[in-house]
Amino acid sequence: MTRLARLLVLQLFFLSPLPAWASAAEDGRLDLTAHWVGFTALVLFGLAYALVMAEEFTHLRKSKPVILAAGLIWALIAIVYADHGMNHVAEGAVRHNLLEYAELMLFLLVAMTYINAMSERNVFGALRSWLIKKGYGLRKLFWITGALAFFISPVADNLTTALLMCAVVMAVGGENTKFVLVACISIVVAANAGGTFSPFGDITTLMVWQKEIETPQGVVGFGAFFALFVPALVNWLLPAAIMSITVPNTQPHAGGEAVVMKRGARRIIALFLLTIVTAVSYHNFLHLPPVVGMLTGLAYLQFFGYFLKKTVHLEHGMTRYQFLTLTGDDEQLGSLPAFDVFNKIARAEWDTLLFFYGVVLCVGGLGFIGYLAMASKVMYIDWGATNANIAIGILSAVVDNIPVMFAVLTMMPDMSMGQWLLVTLTAGVGGSLLSIDSAAGVALMGQARGKYTFFGHLKWAPVIALGYAASVATHMWINSALF
Repeated sequence: MTRLARLLVLQLFFLSPLPAWASAAEDGRLDLTAHWVGFTALVLFGLAYALVMAEEFTHLRKSKPVILAAGLIWALIAIVYADHGMNHVAEGAVRHNLLEYAELMLFLLVAMTYINAMSERNVFGALRSWLIKKGYGLRKLFWITGALAFFISPVADNLTTALLMCAVVMAVGGENTKFVLVACISIVVAANAGGTFSPFGDITTLMVWQKEIETPQGVVGFGAFFALFVPALVNWLLPAAIMSITVPNTQPHAGGEAVVMKRGARRIIALFLLTIVTAVSYHNFLHLPPVVGMLTGLAYLQFFGYFLKKTVHLEHGMTRYQFLTLTGDDEQLGSLPAFDVFNKIARAEWDTLLFFYGVVLCVGGLGFIGYLAMASKVMYIDWGATNANIAIGILSAVVDNIPVMFAVLTMMPDMSMGQWLLVTLTAGVGGSLLSIDSAAGVALMGQARGKYTFFGHLKWAPVIALGYAASVATHMWINSALF
């Protein structure tokens, strides 16, 4: 083909009338899978996600490329639909995606605010100090930090849990590189596994719960996730048992200062548990979105924060009159400001929340174009649900589990409750196969730099994969009635 012919082909491809490239689907949407807009959207998402995966090396926040890609993808879609006189179809699709994002974002924002409030009240610092002061041996500490990561992550997010346990490991055994490596791997696997059997443990489980998926066995409700407890435990326990053999049973030096929880810490923990109960009750009994219950729970913290602010003098053993006489300010004493709930909201992980926005809009756009319907047919019809869901977990070791799970929920394949729980399990624990594809793994590579590394984790990947396979087999065995 001559150069002129190639130019003519390119001109026809990009400038030919749009109706020749876009066919209307049965639901009124245009099938853009073979259109240049569809191909361009795939390239944009691929480039954006390549930058996300390279965040550790580029130090470019992961939210930036996906937000840009989301805006460009929907702009291209809108141009095509406007050319067909279907402006409001694309607008309605975007609004639907925004509603899904808003519900999840506000839910996570409340959870992050509570976690930040507990951190400011020294809840996690006191736990870390207590563990260090106990003077446990390295092997015992290996098991304790892994077990705590497994049982704390269903309530707190896996990132906070992993950072807390890693701080204990570094404080006690920081000079022992081999111990730090296997302890960090155990923490990452445990935190990811623990997050799968609770709707509050991971964004993917929260997404499945809020979607109110109906199956022949009923709705995948709050209680359904606890069927994953044993498979999740196997996912962590099997690799941990093998890795523990390499941990020396030596007694490290226990040091560090004791950390005391600040006034109101226990009451904030109780309010967080009450907030979880409120969210579940609103969803199960009042049939309202869980986010309404979570925001109601945020009001609990706001009122308690007001109480702490007005009684800040008690934290310093003074009467209100003595405090005002000394400071002239009823909200601050020197460098110790009173509790302010809005500071805790401001400290939320906004990069993660905005990354989530970009993912929802990008994947929503690709689904609106028609690619997810194609993928759903190949995976869930040609391969079968079980093979597809196991593959989803392996894919989540390379691609973040948020877009993977959102893609599955957008496809909405017709599956049993057992299959929905299987994909929840695999998407949650699949990220443990590599250190770079879970928030916990990436964070610990920074916290234990030089000791917990990508290649160090990779050496144990076959053992982690054994736990992955065992957890899948365990789920299909003990929950066989749900398939």
